[in-house]
Amino acid sequence: MSLKSVLFAAVAAVSFAGAATAEGAKIMVHDQYARVSTKMSSSGAAFMEIMNMGAEADRLVEARSDVAKRVELHTHMESGDGVMQMVHVEEGFTIPAEGSYMLQRGGAHVMFMGLNQELKHGDVVPVTLVFKNAGEVSIEVPVDLERKPGHGGHGHMKQTN
Repeated sequence: MSLKSVLFAAVAAVSFAGAATAEGAKIMVHDQYARVSTKMSSSGAAFMEIMNMGAEADRLVEARSDVAKRVELHTHMESGDGVMQMVHVEEGFTIPAEGSYMLQRGGAHVMFMGLNQELKHGDVVPVTLVFKNAGEVSIEVPVDLERKPGHGGHGHMKQTN
């Protein structure tokens, strides 16, 4: 077993307590949280680490939640003039085999547009993540309005797009 596999298994074992898993335990979701920019925001976002314990890559292709009129997978991209803008990623995000993918502030995330309710610190948002191979994974995402950028997540797993 390679060092990478041992480290991945160790992180997965330690983080399993707060993780949601897909059937067959190939997909795990860890360190999920949601936030809004202001109390009266009509949109919000969710962030998390998605780990793929399987031998084949998978793809997050959709996210659903009743908390908003529309839920999309987004990322930030630089426009031609150097300005960062948010864009819908219709093809989703690849979760590498025996690796992980971070949905994080300033990067890939689940976007809630047209919130149906105010999201307050401590609320819990039900979200269904849909994967090409693993199918649906239902998770509960706590609203954390106090978390600072870069807090949480481990940043040491392989990430590809």
